[in-house]
Amino acid sequence: MAKLTLKDIDLKDKTVLVRADFNVPLDADLKITDDIRIRSTIPTLKYILANGARKLVVVSHLGRPDGKVVAKYSLKPVAVRLKELLGQEVLFLNDCAPGFNGEAGARSGAVGGNLKPEIDKSKEKVVLLENLRFHAEEEANDANFAKSLANLADIFVNDAFGTAHRAHASTEGVTHFLKSAAGFLLEKEIKYIGGAVSNPAEPFMVILGGAKVSDKIGMIENLLPKCEAIIIGGGMAYTFLKAKGQPIGNSKLEKDKLDLAKSILEQASALKKEILLPVDHLVVDNIDANAKTQIVDQIPEGKIAVDIGPATVKLFEDKLKSAKTIVWNGPLGIFEMDAFSRGTQEVAKFISNLKTTSIIGGGDTAAAIAKFKLENKMSHISTGGGASLEFLEGKTLPGIAALTER
Repeated sequence: MAKLTLKDIDLKDKTVLVRADFNVPLDADLKITDDIRIRSTIPTLKYILANGARKLVVVSHLGRPDGKVVAKYSLKPVAVRLKELLGQEVLFLNDCAPGFNGEAGARSGAVGGNLKPEIDKSKEKVVLLENLRFHAEEEANDANFAKSLANLADIFVNDAFGTAHRAHASTEGVTHFLKSAAGFLLEKEIKYIGGAVSNPAEPFMVILGGAKVSDKIGMIENLLPKCEAIIIGGGMAYTFLKAKGQPIGNSKLEKDKLDLAKSILEQASALKKEILLPVDHLVVDNIDANAKTQIVDQIPEGKIAVDIGPATVKLFEDKLKSAKTIVWNGPLGIFEMDAFSRGTQEVAKFISNLKTTSIIGGGDTAAAIAKFKLENKMSHISTGGGASLEFLEGKTLPGIAALTER
């Protein structure tokens, strides 16, 4: 890749500012329920420490506090987990940039002032600052806020792919003041997702699921000319089936996207690309984990399709078995309910045993792969839902574009 990466930089005796994505889910007791985002950036942090960095200053956001101090969005629980994963002490500072005083959210007026001495004199090598989004200046990409972050360090490393599609002070703004490189996680995302968009090994196939056609329009338009086939399941499949004149009962339908679905099918036909849709369905009367299920070829009036059927699983697998690159974004049924998860699980298991580059888009698809315990059998599982979607749409991500050229 054309951008600087962690291994391109001399870290010895440097203070390194790392933008991580620690936007983790917390329960009512503020306990972390899934730490994959913290674990994913540990290799970057350990490498920096092992290669002679003087200090490691880590910054992140959590939730949507809208520029205000909101106790439930504090990164304090993350500091505790970070200490466990790194195996060393972590100093947690209850503000997130110099230019703000120690009382979170109150301005001191200075830029680059009072946090730096505290960091420099601390006995801990690792420092985690409080939630960046406690200050509106972060999302506004305020230049002074970005400069105050940059003043803490000699080098900036971005390892937060989940926010790379946002031009915020800690993703884009800070790069104007420091030499900036991609961490290992960000580098991997660029390699796999960027590679799938620009130069995939062929045959290249795309699996799309999830509820809405509207969420995937940009991806379809960008990838359709590049791939051999697009396989469509999940809620969005029923809008396509309806567009083809097939009955869908009470299944998920985006009525205002029927013309769009028709035009995508026509575009695929003109490009001689295949779009595979479900040929059988698991249906219920109402969406309930204990609902009586039935496999049908055509969805009867009043029924709701909640998963693909066995004939569809076979159809999809027969197509995928020759693929050299597979990009999958969106589950094929309501996988969160065990009774409706079989289609997604069987296709996932099948892909996990192929000799192919398998790239799993973030969000629900990653959650499904984790549920089926197949994370270690996929080539790459993206940590960024919105970011991976925009990258697959072919958009420029500000957090990547802003990094220093090699």
